[in-house]
Amino acid sequence: MSKELAGKVAIVTGAGRLRGIGRASAVRLAEMGADVVITGTGRSPDAYPDDEKAIGWRDIESVADQVREQGQRALPLVVDVSSSEDVDKMIADTISEFGRIDILINNAAFRRGEDRVAVVDLEEDLFRRVLDIKVVGSFLCAKAVARHMLGRNADSGAIINLSSTAGKQGAANTSAYNAANFAINGFTQALAKEMAPHGIVVNGVCPGAIETARMDILGRGEFWQNLEAGIPMGRAGTDEEVADLIGFLCSDRARYITGQSININGGSVTAH
Repeated sequence: MSKELAGKVAIVTGAGRLRGIGRASAVRLAEMGADVVITGTGRSPDAYPDDEKAIGWRDIESVADQVREQGQRALPLVVDVSSSEDVDKMIADTISEFGRIDILINNAAFRRGEDRVAVVDLEEDLFRRVLDIKVVGSFLCAKAVARHMLGRNADSGAIINLSSTAGKQGAANTSAYNAANFAINGFTQALAKEMAPHGIVVNGVCPGAIETARMDILGRGEFWQNLEAGIPMGRAGTDEEVADLIGFLCSDRARYITGQSININGGSVTAH
């Protein structure tokens, strides 16, 4: 793969899982020549899925190893993206280590599961937590990175916000997730217009059903089979396929694409 991101530095949030868009994106950007900052929550190994436990997975440290295997530098950091203090430290640590930031991938999100209930049963604190991580976290990270880019008079750069097809279509028992992802798409459009005069692109990526650890809660029985049967391509996507799109949007080949929220969903018309 061409090292078209050589000399660039990327931050990828929420990137500690073995099967996840964050990890796949960090590795893809490294393959393209970028040095990568990998953030995670510092989750307990007791909470790792069985496949991670079986191989001795070490969360963001293992992802950092995969980045280094591509010949690039890596900096793993435990970060709460909903905390402005944590985000400011992340930026300071990145500048101290690499001297610059060219790419931000806002991938961190609340785990799937307990928020998927009817509105009348959804706890206020949980609703706020879903939005704090996805929306406030993306805002804080984008604000800090944009300030850095503008402060060094950058004439290029990319901010990619992970949304979902659920940011375009609502569904029952998904109100917090819908609200967060609809907000991300609006935020992406607004920030793109602000950054466009500086040559910095801002885009959203909206996956449908993707085979990652987030989907494990659904099991692999009848529900999963029905889900895949409703996708025209007949299968869920992979984290690597999403990472391919993200890598493209960070490259000069996509320098005239901004303010978009791009579906990657196998042709499905149903939000996931």
